[in-house]
Amino acid sequence: MSIPPRPESERELLASDRLLAMGRRELRGYGAGWETMMGDFVLFAGTANPPLATATAAELGVRLGACFTQRFPDGETAVRLDEPVRGRDVFLVQPTAPPVNDHLVELLALADACRRSAAGRITAVVPYFGYARSDKRHGRREPITASLVARMIQAAGIDHVLTLDLHAAQIEGFFQIPVDALTAVPTLTRALRDRLSPDTVVVSPDTGRVKTATDFAHRLNTTVVVLHKRRTSGTETEVTHVVGDVAGRACLIIDDMISTGGTIARAVEAVLAAGARPEITVAATHGLFVGEARRLLAHEAVRAVVVTDTVACAEQPWPLLEVVSVAPLLAEAIRRLRADGSLGDLY
Repeated sequence: MSIPPRPESERELLASDRLLAMGRRELRGYGAGWETMMGDFVLFAGTANPPLATATAAELGVRLGACFTQRFPDGETAVRLDEPVRGRDVFLVQPTAPPVNDHLVELLALADACRRSAAGRITAVVPYFGYARSDKRHGRREPITASLVARMIQAAGIDHVLTLDLHAAQIEGFFQIPVDALTAVPTLTRALRDRLSPDTVVVSPDTGRVKTATDFAHRLNTTVVVLHKRRTSGTETEVTHVVGDVAGRACLIIDDMISTGGTIARAVEAVLAAGARPEITVAATHGLFVGEARRLLAHEAVRAVVVTDTVACAEQPWPLLEVVSVAPLLAEAIRRLRADGSLGDLY
């Protein structure tokens, strides 16, 4: 199995030079040594979210490393690094978003290629961590797939994982390597602050998101409402109680991810039934929008759906959707990791 040579056009080189110039202007405040600090590492982009990787590289003032990915007709994935990594720190930007298995294998293959090429240290930048909802067993004969994925990532030679808003905090414990799970809540609240009504309350769609909802409420200087739900089948739930006062008030419904949209759609119906004003904003870090998600969220009371770019958005236009970038957050984290600095205030 061979991979054809990767063409590199003049247009690609010019685009990279523009990104490098942009980054230099941004990084002047780091002093004369920034080029030395940033020059001995390489940032590679997988195919899961090239725009986010490009934006992160621009924030750092570096070119993306040259690499090539090919998927064969039988479904196999092959990768190639087109520049040396020996002794260098390598950052692989690859969310394991749908198609999850393809993107996961690509991440593992890139890491293996780096390891076999004698990279100094390999950091996986996984803004969205697939299989995060499989963090525990619901029955006696079920896997904990998030734990399995953690072991695969380590076996591929990855030394460090950088991710955002894990579905369950316990996933960090599945790893025996450092994991930095940052949060996009500050990024989202900055984007939301000027658009929300003063009487807006933050709504947690279930008890599992109360901590995140509290963080939103603290930053927006408002209160939290919690929805309690019960499972009616293996795939369906229903809201049984609304804990808190939403009567006559606008609502901000938050979650870590929006997949099929069912949880958010039921939350919208529940707060409206409890007397909330039909002025609802939805916010989440990861916008997957699979299946009928857009149709389910197209409720007349929903004013906007705000997500970050951890998952590449489909090209189809959707007036409700607003996307804010986490590239500055990822770039700052990478910058601090390169300088052995603290990431404490990014959590």
